[in-house]
Amino acid sequence: MNTPRHQADLPRVPEQLLAWIARQASEEAMQWLRARHAEISGGAPASKCFLAFSGAPRRIPKETLALDKADLAQADALRPGWNPVAWSVDEAARALLILSFPATDENAWVGMVEQVFSTADVRESAALYRMLPLYPFPERFRARAAEGIRSNMTSVFQAVAHHNPYPSEYFDEGAWNQMVLKALFTDSLLYKVNGLDARVNPALARMLVDYAHERWAAGRSVSPELWRPVGPFADQGYLDDLQRVLNSSEEAEREAAALALTDSNTRAGAELLAGFPLLKQRIEAGELNWESFSRNRIQGSA
Repeated sequence: MNTPRHQADLPRVPEQLLAWIARQASEEAMQWLRARHAEISGGAPASKCFLAFSGAPRRIPKETLALDKADLAQADALRPGWNPVAWSVDEAARALLILSFPATDENAWVGMVEQVFSTADVRESAALYRMLPLYPFPERFRARAAEGIRSNMTSVFQAVAHHNPYPSEYFDEGAWNQMVLKALFTDSLLYKVNGLDARVNPALARMLVDYAHERWAAGRSVSPELWRPVGPFADQGYLDDLQRVLNSSEEAEREAAALALTDSNTRAGAELLAGFPLLKQRIEAGELNWESFSRNRIQGSA
């Protein structure tokens, strides 16, 4: 089941974007950006938006947007799930310009964005995909978002899959499962996928276990993150697989298997975990959970 859908606070998002950009852009660049914002929001033809969108990086820094915890909390307040932690300053400017185009005519607004998509280079495409949760008519971009996860460009795929609430809210089960599987296939980190735990499902667990078997058969390793979506379904024939991972020589794999067994909430899972008392104790003490695992074992090694 999809997670609840949310709409952005569209009148306030541009103001916030301008405030963030102003911290890192020159006054000359801000004058240009504010002028384009006013021009586009005032009813200028779509061509003005296209030109400004394309030209923004020539004036706006490409460095990462400098946001602290308060800024990220403000982003989430303006649009639940919005996490611009990986945005660049010029991407924020491009989002501002796209959102400046009046949304009074749904078809005209969607047509404008689709035209930008149709001529976008890789960086432009990534920016457009990152801002999906801010679009005023998000349901109109399901097919476009699904196209993004099929991209062979990792930066484009991750723009959809990472720190983006759009997939968990709008993808059907098939598209969601393919995105999670591809994340593992492309070494894209699962803990950055919004709504991962909320959208676990039996079909996804089966796909991931099959993928693990293929990797093992080829003598290759499996990301320990793979077991996170499998855990809630560990009673459906996957206990032998988790037993194998618990016996791994890699601490990260053992920790992931232990957390997956905890998520199973089954007697068989509890009995299996009981054979590894140190891991069990760390979980019960709150020392080991998926958040700390991602921070210490995945993020720390990335």
